[in-house]
Amino acid sequence: MSDLFTSPTGDWVGVSPRLAVARTIVGAIVGAVLALIGVVLAILIAWWAGIPLVVVGVMVAVWVWWWAPRNQRSWGYTEAPEDFVVRGGIMFRRLVAVPYGRMQFVDVEAGPVARHFGFATVTLHTASTKTAAGIPGVPIDEANRLRNRLTELGDSRGAGV
Repeated sequence: MSDLFTSPTGDWVGVSPRLAVARTIVGAIVGAVLALIGVVLAILIAWWAGIPLVVVGVMVAVWVWWWAPRNQRSWGYTEAPEDFVVRGGIMFRRLVAVPYGRMQFVDVEAGPVARHFGFATVTLHTASTKTAAGIPGVPIDEANRLRNRLTELGDSRGAGV
């Protein structure tokens, strides 16, 4: 890994492994539904109408099974002295440093699947969309701690959090 993606304070905090599990399950369900629709089309209409959909469904499930754990491991964050640093991405890596004083608000959200698996997405909003950063798969207790901590740091630095 290049120096660009090393943590300014030492170690990165990773996201929950349940993120990969949830994404794998959702991908498997989507792939299975596509394959099932393809089988029904192959039976009711003709084999050439359904087989491509079966192949696509299997490919989606296999790709998500390969991609989800790698994507989960790519996410991380660290609290540096002057800013909050977020990294993510497998092929196209992204590193965003959000100064505490520039944060406008911190958003924590969790849909039904995320709530079931016990994680949330923490999004840091700034005036510029380029420096906004989101971290998927943060355990709910840690997401609430981050929201409170970042809000406190933003307030102490004169930001609009």
